[in-house]
Amino acid sequence: PIMTATGVAVWFPIRKGVLQRTAGYVRAVDGVDLTIKKGRTLALVGESGCGKTTLGRALIRLLRPTAGTIEYDGADLAELSRRQLKEYRRRMQIVFQDPFSSLSPRMSVREIVEEGLTVHGLGGGVSSRRQLVGDMLEEVGLNPDEMDRYPHEFSGGERQRISIARAMMLKPRFLVLDEPTSALDLSVQAQIVDLLRTLQIRYRLSYFFISHDLRVIRALANQVLV
Repeated sequence: PIMTATGVAVWFPIRKGVLQRTAGYVRAVDGVDLTIKKGRTLALVGESGCGKTTLGRALIRLLRPTAGTIEYDGADLAELSRRQLKEYRRRMQIVFQDPFSSLSPRMSVREIVEEGLTVHGLGGGVSSRRQLVGDMLEEVGLNPDEMDRYPHEFSGGERQRISIARAMMLKPRFLVLDEPTSALDLSVQAQIVDLLRTLQIRYRLSYFFISHDLRVIRALANQVLV
């Protein structure tokens, strides 16, 4: 296994009154156990509002779990400090559902895809990083010559390819895919699924794939969690 989660819970406090005292909790995720194997896809299916996205974000510590353990490469992510987490961020990435809202409209495609390299001090100088960005854009099916354009100049499918390129830039081993095809047309969905399958085989990636579309699940998943 690349990741094992045991008893994971994420509760959000309900605050009331002038003093904002905690009156109760919304139990978005409560007692989830799962195992994700190397090079495989575990799909999570469920109705809207059942906590799928919350669980996905907790697995890579975008949200701190209220309870439970999340073991990744021998470390319990739930217990790591922010500084300790930085090293693990390189190995775990996420592709969000809406490719438009997840990309900054003020940043060019090059800046968006390159940002991870800059944060982690990787990729060498400016010209070297530009070459790396161009290579990654080409790998996800985009024209490297368009890297200085902005997200609003691309179609929905192209924006999702940009999101995938950003996630892949640090060469992660594990990806959370939060309904990455639900906002796309059917024909574009098939192209994105093919791209994800190709990248998984090429880099031996492990996926946690969140969706409510069983056709997409059937195309990608090795195991399904309901």
